[in-house]
Amino acid sequence: MRSLKAFASALTVALLVSSCSGGAPDDEATGAPTDETMGVTDDTVVIGTHQPLTGSAAPGFRHVSTGARAVFDYINDNGGIHGRRIDYQVQDDGFDPARTAEAARVLMEDHEIFAMLGGLGTPTHEAVIADLNEAGVPDLFVSSGALAWDQPEEYPYSYGFQVDYTKEAKIQGHFLAENFSGEEVALLYQNDDVGPSSHAGIEQYLTDEIVAWESYDPGVPELGGQISAMKASGADVAVCYCIPAFLAQAVMEAAAVGYEPQWVAPSFGGDVQIATGLIEQFSEGTPAEDIPAEAFLDGLIITSFLPPVAQPDDPWTAFFHEIHQEYNEGTPFTDTTVYGMAQAVLFAQVLMETGPDLTRQSLIDTLHSREWTGPGLVPFQATENDHSGYAGVQVMRHHADEELEILQEPMATDSDGGEIVPFELDRPAPEDMELFDGTGEG
Repeated sequence: MRSLKAFASALTVALLVSSCSGGAPDDEATGAPTDETMGVTDDTVVIGTHQPLTGSAAPGFRHVSTGARAVFDYINDNGGIHGRRIDYQVQDDGFDPARTAEAARVLMEDHEIFAMLGGLGTPTHEAVIADLNEAGVPDLFVSSGALAWDQPEEYPYSYGFQVDYTKEAKIQGHFLAENFSGEEVALLYQNDDVGPSSHAGIEQYLTDEIVAWESYDPGVPELGGQISAMKASGADVAVCYCIPAFLAQAVMEAAAVGYEPQWVAPSFGGDVQIATGLIEQFSEGTPAEDIPAEAFLDGLIITSFLPPVAQPDDPWTAFFHEIHQEYNEGTPFTDTTVYGMAQAVLFAQVLMETGPDLTRQSLIDTLHSREWTGPGLVPFQATENDHSGYAGVQVMRHHADEELEILQEPMATDSDGGEIVPFELDRPAPEDMELFDGTGEG
């Protein structure tokens, strides 16, 4: 038989436990947010992102978040999604991983975001991916083509968006092997995951043809040595796995030393409008200021998985342009604007399909539940075992003051040794897609 003293001790412990926890209503009873519903109220869902609004990457990518915000403003003005407005919180990280860590902390702890959307940059997002996954925050549609986002076992909450660097470079390599046979190739690439991932793709089709490998540091705006080495290699084709600021600098440096290769750029760096503006800026006070900026990029070969702004007849480009004119007055309409808009549309689709009972897990379950189509030119992959995002690109040539030339229709592939295949994608028109369910001002 237990002693009275032991019984009294047990009773004291029970009372203490009750006063600290069991005696108060739990989160479910009070309706307070749990980890699963963090950032969700009856009339709001809070999402966040880290973006380079300042720093070396800002000229190329600051319009990603303005594009996404314009779409969210459009949705909110039309009543939101299941009665909820989208509260879009943007933190500037200056393309600096240390600042990204602080930006993510602010978003998770101060703003209590429901999800991260389109966090931008390879080295920057690598600094926070583990924290986001440990906290169970849906880390959707990362704005980078690194393979790291497609690791479901290690990072179950992270999902890619843009075509990964390997797939894109693989399709570029195949195109160059077929259309520039026998010509030597030089590579210029950013010295992070962009380099090895891109090499893994292009070198499946080009081996002996590659005669120069030159890297750059995105924090060091200097390409003189790299361009001189590329010229000395005798390469006829220069593939620039570069962000727009370094593409602009590369073509200017090449022109200054009389190097005139066929330039090739990827989707993440080939925003011609942004690069042209940067060339105008960089050429001020130099002999190049007398040369039209458009001339530097005339003939540039670009790959893309989204409809470019230079195709105004595409129904999604036209739709995005209408939203841009209403909500982004005073800012340029660029391919990076469209990039952010497409991310916002995809997120809105998933929210609509998830329904009013929104939790982090129900969002992820919905994301896995179907194939998603919309603005993209190629299939989008987001399943339990495949978090890779868009699966391919089309190949185009930019002509100054002329219509964009399609050199190769959209093709899809994998990140390994699989085939590159053409396909027909049944893209819905904007009017066929429900992005809101309210009856607001719009």
